[in-house]
Amino acid sequence: MKVSPSTYWSSIGIAVSTLRRGLVLTLSHFLNARKSRSALPIQSPDYFDNQQGIATVQYPHETIPVPDNGRYKLHNEIDDCIVCDKCVKICPVNCITIDPIKSPEEFGKTSDGTPKRIYAAKFDIDMGKCCFCGLCTTVCPTECLTMTKEYDFSVFDIRQHNFEFADMSQNEIDIKKQAWEDFQKAKAEATPPAADATASPKPAPKPVFKPKIKPPTPPTAPTEQE
Repeated sequence: MKVSPSTYWSSIGIAVSTLRRGLVLTLSHFLNARKSRSALPIQSPDYFDNQQGIATVQYPHETIPVPDNGRYKLHNEIDDCIVCDKCVKICPVNCITIDPIKSPEEFGKTSDGTPKRIYAAKFDIDMGKCCFCGLCTTVCPTECLTMTKEYDFSVFDIRQHNFEFADMSQNEIDIKKQAWEDFQKAKAEATPPAADATASPKPAPKPVFKPKIKPPTPPTAPTEQE
């Protein structure tokens, strides 16, 4: 197929024009990449307008702001925990382990005024099992269980992903358990013995009021009409 000289030179002109346009775009990005762009949180109204500059951050010296409602590492403020066991029951992967010890009396209050009657001998969260669903933080009545902004807690040994939040020593645990056992024992001794099951049961008392049923009235004969 023979190509005319005008078509030949026109094709070369289009190739040079498109090549120049691509090189200008590349050069503009190269000039704008001389400095890093500021890291903005996603809530910022200028988040999508900040398109110029180097996007790479020098981690861990620089970090990208994370949202406040992000689901990351779990934290339990043990002083506000009432050991209600709701987080354990709702957890779909069983990553929370609690060992409660009941107290005979109230021994303190949380920051919102909720009375504390159960000690936490053990409160462990295995972040290696956590699926970051956030259900445990939703059902927590005192809001002591929260998800922090810490998303980098990688370790070489997965057993280090088990975080312990209980602050009771073994001596304190033994004392609290013994106090609860003594309370239960004293309560059982103070309770009167139950009635003998072999004794014949007393007859049920008769009802005081006995309703009287009136006999039905016979229907009246219809009168003859002329």
